[in-house]
Amino acid sequence: QNHYHEHKSILTKLITHLLSQMPARMMRITAWLSDLRVAIVLLFLIALSCAVGTAIPQGDAPRSYVEAYATRPWLGLLHGEQVLQLQLDHVYSSVWFLSLLAWLGLALILCSWRRQWPALQAARRWIDYRTPRQLSKLTIAESLSCADSTSALQAFSSVLSQRGWRLERKENRFAARKGTAGRVGPLLVHTGLILLMLGAVWGVLAGNRLERFLAPGRTLDLLSRNGDSQVSILLEAFQVDRDPAGRAEQFRSQLHLEENGNSIDREISVNHPLRHRGITIYQADWSLAAITLQIGRSPQLQLPLRSFPELGEQVWGLVLPTRPDGTEPVFLSVENEKGPINIFDTDGTLLTLLRPGGPAVDVKGLPMRVNSVLPASGLLLKRDPGVPLVYLGFAVMLVGGALSLIATRQLWAIASEGQLHVGGLCNRNLTAFAKELPSLLRETALANQQG
Repeated sequence: QNHYHEHKSILTKLITHLLSQMPARMMRITAWLSDLRVAIVLLFLIALSCAVGTAIPQGDAPRSYVEAYATRPWLGLLHGEQVLQLQLDHVYSSVWFLSLLAWLGLALILCSWRRQWPALQAARRWIDYRTPRQLSKLTIAESLSCADSTSALQAFSSVLSQRGWRLERKENRFAARKGTAGRVGPLLVHTGLILLMLGAVWGVLAGNRLERFLAPGRTLDLLSRNGDSQVSILLEAFQVDRDPAGRAEQFRSQLHLEENGNSIDREISVNHPLRHRGITIYQADWSLAAITLQIGRSPQLQLPLRSFPELGEQVWGLVLPTRPDGTEPVFLSVENEKGPINIFDTDGTLLTLLRPGGPAVDVKGLPMRVNSVLPASGLLLKRDPGVPLVYLGFAVMLVGGALSLIATRQLWAIASEGQLHVGGLCNRNLTAFAKELPSLLRETALANQQG
């Protein structure tokens, strides 16, 4: 029983010691989390992660990464399997990236709580200095000799009031301040950053993304969660603007939207999306959908095209038999809607060229004529519920950044034995404040003489 009481006493002391140490440890952890150097490292890691997310295609099928980096590892280091294991195929929704954002948000909240909020409270708190010796220890201190220090103090307070300073008067002394709103700026910047990150995370986790190639005359129906048709998108026309060398410069889509009997007609192009009820439609890409041709006396045939990335970045084509039994096929390839259409034999020999709208050309004994090549518009549809928060975050950051430029200034003045003693503090642009104070005193002296 004695051993039991002895162990119980030791355990109680140990627990008491640990509990007494917890506040100090928590404060050290809080100070480390809100340290500026930690925040800079986090910002660097987030920026580096965004660069990786830009360099590596996001959201593709896992097999495509394995094939793409099988022979040529990314940066010579990572194969496709490693890219998938590190979640680099979906960086912005990965656990580690969201953890970095959460850590940065926590650091901003702790920094605001430990530093910016106390600084704002201190700027709004009136401090009463009673003796000239206290003022002499401030960053800026001046003394003005005068016959009547009381009237000089009154004149100085009038000058400051005209300049927009707020004053708290005491007997033979006063305190003044200006630009307190500047202390609100850092808090608003931190709040804006947190709102921006929350909006970005909300958009990644709750948003939707859909990519589709749509040919003119085709319709894309977007369904609501209960399966009802919500928005119907009809591509009325699609145009590719090209430079004199034939390179694509701009893509334009004429869209017709139908929703509950209401219709909207809009043109979208690269960098000019359409926003409609929380859905943003971007002009993202282009492709070739089909080729219309006539073989002999046959009716016009519209045949679908598919891409051949092994032949080039933008090469589409199809395999077409020239005999009724499906033998002696030829390969038709095209790089843009204006042609020409290259026709190759099975051994890769170029047989002839066809141009859309041009005359018929004999291909292995068959007259073949291409009427047109139908382009397709690459549309990217995004629903991002976090966009309002992102915009609000940017707005709050801009307001906070503008307010942060305002210098917070504080002045104290004491009338004593034929002298006016003045001292001041300023959180930024101290040189300008040091030049302003003598001019205020000169104006005070002039006003006192005239009075």
